[in-house]
Amino acid sequence: MTIAQMKAIEHAADAAGLTYAQMMENAGAGLAESVQDIALEEADRAVLGLVGPGNNGGDTLVALSLLAGSGWRARAYLVRPRNDALIGRLRKAGGEVATADEDQEFAVLASFIGASAVVLDGLLGTGAKRPVRGEVIAVMAAVSRLLGDMEKPPLVVAVDCPSGVDCDTGEMPEAAIPADLTVTMACVKQGLLRMPAYDLVGDLQLVDIGLPPDLPSLRSIQTEVVDANLVARVLPDRPSTAHKGTFGSAMIAAGSVNYTGAALLAGSAAYRVGAGLVTLAVPAPLHAALAGRLPEATWLLLPHELGAISRDASQVLLEGLSLSTALLVGPGLGTDATTEEFIARLLAVDTGASSATLRIGSVVGGRGTGPSPAGALPPLVVDADGLRLLSRIEGWSELLPGTAVLTPHPGEMSVLTGLSTEEIQKDRTGVASSFAKSWGHVVVLKGAFTIVASPQGTVAIIPVASAALARAGTGDVLAGMIVGLRAQGVGPYEAAVAGAWMHAQAGLYAARRLGNTASVLAGEVLDAVAEVMSDLSDA
Repeated sequence: MTIAQMKAIEHAADAAGLTYAQMMENAGAGLAESVQDIALEEADRAVLGLVGPGNNGGDTLVALSLLAGSGWRARAYLVRPRNDALIGRLRKAGGEVATADEDQEFAVLASFIGASAVVLDGLLGTGAKRPVRGEVIAVMAAVSRLLGDMEKPPLVVAVDCPSGVDCDTGEMPEAAIPADLTVTMACVKQGLLRMPAYDLVGDLQLVDIGLPPDLPSLRSIQTEVVDANLVARVLPDRPSTAHKGTFGSAMIAAGSVNYTGAALLAGSAAYRVGAGLVTLAVPAPLHAALAGRLPEATWLLLPHELGAISRDASQVLLEGLSLSTALLVGPGLGTDATTEEFIARLLAVDTGASSATLRIGSVVGGRGTGPSPAGALPPLVVDADGLRLLSRIEGWSELLPGTAVLTPHPGEMSVLTGLSTEEIQKDRTGVASSFAKSWGHVVVLKGAFTIVASPQGTVAIIPVASAALARAGTGDVLAGMIVGLRAQGVGPYEAAVAGAWMHAQAGLYAARRLGNTASVLAGEVLDAVAEVMSDLSDA
């Protein structure tokens, strides 16, 4: 959310009886709990709070007092003198206090940092005026220098945001202090999920400050940041009495001789997220190369022209859909004219060919989605070349069945919308949300901080930006994961959110296993999906 939205929510909460003082107390208690959760030996439990003049400084002082009362050695370093009740409370709890105006050479600051296992950065909060000047920027620069010179620096926990970060734009001063963990209050501020600030945030943790859930200003927020708990709630149950039909059947129309592996990656991903049966509808020449790589799949061999799905394949695919509970079209199709006509015929667009008079109905997927009746498309996911081919069909958004899931990267979104990639990247959330509403379909705008937007206006942000996913084939894995969830009856928005989050986590897991992001292949992202899902079972 924006800074203005957060201020409005806090004002409304105060008017409803939750005072600013109580919100600060709740924030400080949540912050202290987060610090307590950091695994440290008893002898290492020393914490330093960098305290600014605003509310973040107050949150930090509350946390320091609570930690001191729990046996921590707590110190506060004040940018400016303050003699309020929070300082007295800390001293009464056994805490030590020093001020920057009495530490011109930062010798005390250096000794405090050197003796601490955890440093709380509460210098500046979301409402700080930019650019940062005076004693605050001097202390920030000194802290950054001191931490950089240490062989084993303390863990830095940012209070609400790393000091100096603009929580609307993500801009930051050069002296901003990198955090290992950012404990943000009540809601995630949008600037924390924008560059360059994101590189300073570290792990992101949310603290409840007691806001009444029925506040209109809070309920009006339609943007959510996805986490493991949200995704765990979306995933289908796996009853021990289940059979393969319980978990649906995904049909994947994909591949061409130039992009053989796309079908394999998408099909394997659909299985990995739990689909009961996956059928790969591919140009016939691909079968020999792929069949041995995915023996669990069944196959629908499509007519082709020089290894690309041909216009005549639409009827073959339609006849093979009777048992399918979700359909993915697009990975590795290529953009030949004959494949374009295949897409058009599949959607019953009048191309002048006799088969185009077939009218395709729609089935809106939900939990318990059954097989498609003859002449109807099941819940649909469109990816990659499928999106480029769609863009050539007039009125394409009205021809897709039910609520489809579209998974463009910025280049494909540019083709679909006519906007430049620069315009799209400048306002990713706004663009994705606007077109999801106008098209009537879920949009998954891929990239750093993938955006999932629903036609109803709800937007989810995947809080991951990693070069591990900047590799050919990773989009095929994501599309396969989403169609695998759709096949199991997960709704379109929920499937897109869960698939995108698990996909991003799988990229992080793969990079961690290999020790770098440059070596991660799409197949390794696919392999990591099982580990992500295993961890979700504990969420």
